Amino acid sequence: MAAAPTKQALLELYNTTLNTSRAFSSYNFRQYFERRTRNTFREMEKETDPAKLTAFYNERTEELAVLKRSAVVNQLYGGWRLVVEKQNAQRERSDN
Repeated sequence: MAAAPTKQALLELYNTTLNTSRAFSSYNFRQYFERRTRNTFREMEKETDPAKLTAFYNERTEELAVLKRSAVVNQLYGGWRLVVEKQNAQRERSDN
């Protein structure tokens, strides 16, 4: 049986997954995956069973690979920013 992942490895996986979730250009996808990542890792926060932690780590690692590919595709076909998103300040043209 494989050794359980360390807390450092789980924290790294969490941070990488959260950063990948933030890479989506679509607001709805971005918010969904950020919320899902937080909730999923929060559920396993107090877990001490090595078998469950190993299974969780392996599943999330595979899911991270899918999430990275999905984020790239979403960036290719990203649309307009929504009203609820932070807008970039636009420069106004000076006629002087």
